Amino acid sequence: MVLIGAGVFATTLAQPGVLKLPLQYLLKTDLHVAPDGMATFFAIGALAWYFKPLAGILSDAVPLCGTRRRHYLLLSAAAAAICWALFPVVPRTYGSLLGVMIAVNAMLVIGSTVVGGLMVEIGQRHGATGRLTSARYFVQNACLLLGGPIAGVLATRPFGLSALLGAAVSFSVVPVAWRMLQEPRTAVRSADPWRVAGQELRNLAQAGPLWSAAGLLALVYIAPGFQTPLYYFQTDTLGLSQSFIGILGLLSGALGLIGAFCYGILCRRVSLRWLLPLGFALSALGTMSYLWYGSATAAAVIESGNGFLLTFAELALMDLAARATPSGSEGLGFALMMSVRNGGLALSDIFGSWLIERHAVSFFALVWLNAGTTALALLAVPFLPRLLVDRHDATGER
Repeated sequence: MVLIGAGVFATTLAQPGVLKLPLQYLLKTDLHVAPDGMATFFAIGALAWYFKPLAGILSDAVPLCGTRRRHYLLLSAAAAAICWALFPVVPRTYGSLLGVMIAVNAMLVIGSTVVGGLMVEIGQRHGATGRLTSARYFVQNACLLLGGPIAGVLATRPFGLSALLGAAVSFSVVPVAWRMLQEPRTAVRSADPWRVAGQELRNLAQAGPLWSAAGLLALVYIAPGFQTPLYYFQTDTLGLSQSFIGILGLLSGALGLIGAFCYGILCRRVSLRWLLPLGFALSALGTMSYLWYGSATAAAVIESGNGFLLTFAELALMDLAARATPSGSEGLGFALMMSVRNGGLALSDIFGSWLIERHAVSFFALVWLNAGTTALALLAVPFLPRLLVDRHDATGER
């Protein structure tokens, strides 16, 4: 648990997408990037997260220094720290910053894949996918709790300070993994890793529950998003400062911790068949609350509430993803589910920014579109396999 917590902390807080306010401020004020250009920047910068299964294949089939987990985690964390240190060195252009961001995320993906595979394997072994997923999101929301105000303060400071923090956080998992991930150097490279990976992918292709869950994730996350348009709305329309936007992240993260705690309790008493529709309904209601996003006070209330509501809803989806991952393919299968999530979020943000920038769709119209698409996911829940949804966490009781 300590190792997984440290790994989730380092691979979450060190993401440029989490410490994004300094980058957003830099792109908007120094490079004068429009909303669709900024959404595209963060979507392409996160390219490695969409191909996360490749990291799973690499770790499973090609040992590094005789191990499949230990050295991948150690070296990827150190490399991510080095890449973060390159941010203030490269020319301050859209392309140069994008190239460094891609490199940082590529290293973090490898570490995240190792940690995710360990989490799913242990969770399935002990019937604790819900609790471990809840613990994972507790740490992730703790990162948002820290990252929001820190990024808000750093946004108007020299960008080198943000790079230094990113490097330090990336490296923080190295001493923990060095001590606690004692994997013997006995792993042997597969004679034909891509053939083995191909067989594993064929096995996944035949896993009906996996694709049912993946389809539901795609339906939820592909909704027209407004993450980047919200930043421009906060700064240009409401005139909110960077530090206050960071405080909004703090409030969202704090309520997200409560949401993760509540899910950890409910998942042992209520089956996923009821938790999923409850999460979707709460998510849709939370999204509609953005229709009243008209002042700093309203922003604080709405961001706080959605920290709780959206965390609860996403935990139900991630619990489903962990349950749907076939045994023996934990790393690759869960990485595949995360790729669906990450790709859906990126396309959603680009689509929403494009609608605002190119077709003059209002911010509030985007809110309606997003809430409506999320509500549609309720119709898909009855068609999920009973094997996945008709049991509680830990006990397997019906």
